[in-house]
Amino acid sequence: MSSPTGPASGLPVRMPRPRQPGRHRRPEPLAAPEGAPALVLAVPGTPAAATRSLAEEVVSIARSELPGLDARIGYLDGDDSEFPTLQAVLTHAADERTARYEQAKAAGMDVKEPDGPVAVVVPLLAGPDSALLRRIRQAVMDSRIAADLTDVLGPHPLLAEALHVRLSEAGLARADRARLFAVTTAADGIILGAVGGEEAVQAAGITGMLLAARLAVPVMAAALDQDGSIASIADQLRSSGSQQLALAPYLIGPEIDPAVIEEAAREAGCSAAEPLGPYPAIGKLVLAKYTTALGIAPQQAQGAPVR
Repeated sequence: MSSPTGPASGLPVRMPRPRQPGRHRRPEPLAAPEGAPALVLAVPGTPAAATRSLAEEVVSIARSELPGLDARIGYLDGDDSEFPTLQAVLTHAADERTARYEQAKAAGMDVKEPDGPVAVVVPLLAGPDSALLRRIRQAVMDSRIAADLTDVLGPHPLLAEALHVRLSEAGLARADRARLFAVTTAADGIILGAVGGEEAVQAAGITGMLLAARLAVPVMAAALDQDGSIASIADQLRSSGSQQLALAPYLIGPEIDPAVIEEAAREAGCSAAEPLGPYPAIGKLVLAKYTTALGIAPQQAQGAPVR
């Protein structure tokens, strides 16, 4: 125990750090507003333990960036038992909000009846996929719950950073071009594999330009879900002088069977990096979509150089 003059044990007292005065002081940490809508992560693909682990890690990153955030996971192809469907998660969020209001009112508290959206739904998609987005939108409508649906995560400089990291982890790119580390397996041409048709390929191409600037090698986007698209882009890169290619999946992971990526790499005659997965930037982009929908000013998400 401690006394007015100090701790009884003689241990030092941890005093609060005074706020730094002036314009260079650190901003107060952002927290979720009281009664804010839930963030519901809409996860595509066939649910599995690996998918759940990925989604939970993304949600954990978002929560760490915004204390007090009510973040949930809804699966587009869930079973409403082990993997709750998006529709069920939205309904549950609405029921909980109503129950909190009724409990507060019964306790005699002066509370305002909740209004506005119950949730903000963020698709776990790096790029546009009209078929998946149509299904997500339909699930929101079928729930009959007031919810806002955001855009997909990309294109964004943070996704280019994440692709760079995944390529370097596979030994297919230098981790830091400024230090000029020699990587004998580094690719001199990158195929960016997207899912979602031509619109997704065009969107991936924007992030591809950012990745090309980071790596100083040509980057071209192709469709993983279109026969012959990856092989055709591989031929174009080789005809323009690239000899050692690499496939960088421009997707989070659950959107497509991993076997499709392996087959595309075989067709292109090159190695492939891992999908983006729960890279920290994914969680930050998910949160940015949520805070933008609410009009909250989050910390600016910027791509940082890989070191």
